[in-house]
Amino acid sequence: MLYPEPIQGLVNELAKLPGVGPKTAQRLAFHLLNRPEGEAEALADAIVKARRRIRYCSVCYNFTDTDPCTICRNPGRDPGLIMVVEQPKDVVAMEKTREFRGRYHVLHGTISPMEGIGPDDLKIRELMDRLQTGTVRELVLATGSSLEGEATALYLARLFKPLGVKVTRIARGIPMGGDLDYTDEATLLKAFEGRQEL
Repeated sequence: MLYPEPIQGLVNELAKLPGVGPKTAQRLAFHLLNRPEGEAEALADAIVKARRRIRYCSVCYNFTDTDPCTICRNPGRDPGLIMVVEQPKDVVAMEKTREFRGRYHVLHGTISPMEGIGPDDLKIRELMDRLQTGTVRELVLATGSSLEGEATALYLARLFKPLGVKVTRIARGIPMGGDLDYTDEATLLKAFEGRQEL
């Protein structure tokens, strides 16, 4: 063992975080050890408090500390327009635009046969229950453009279109400020397919 057990334990736990490899975990551990004890305690307290108080909204399955969440409780949000996203972080990204005035449904993943994740592992049944109320007129599919995101969107479209609900997909294409020569073929194709009249 290179470090005393408490340091090695901290490095091991930090290395479990997404995007954190052994060297970054080591750097973070030493940074935390060099900070005042109060800062380390505040970080630990924030982690424990978030873990204990945050749960899924019983309507949309976003993270919340109140149930239902503030978006689902907001009477100014359109209950007939639901955007379906993969993860809670996608709700945050969409809310930053300040343009979407509907509500959300968080799937908590995508269909991925390679990882053993099927439709029953996602919050699809719960979305079906929301549609049974008859108040939803449009589903906006906002899953990612990965193979899994596309497969999930296709699966949902085939599942919900027969119910008489309008199913749309967010546009994909070239990002603002992007150059065509740096854009991959699949993105260019989607941008071309999603072209609009000016």
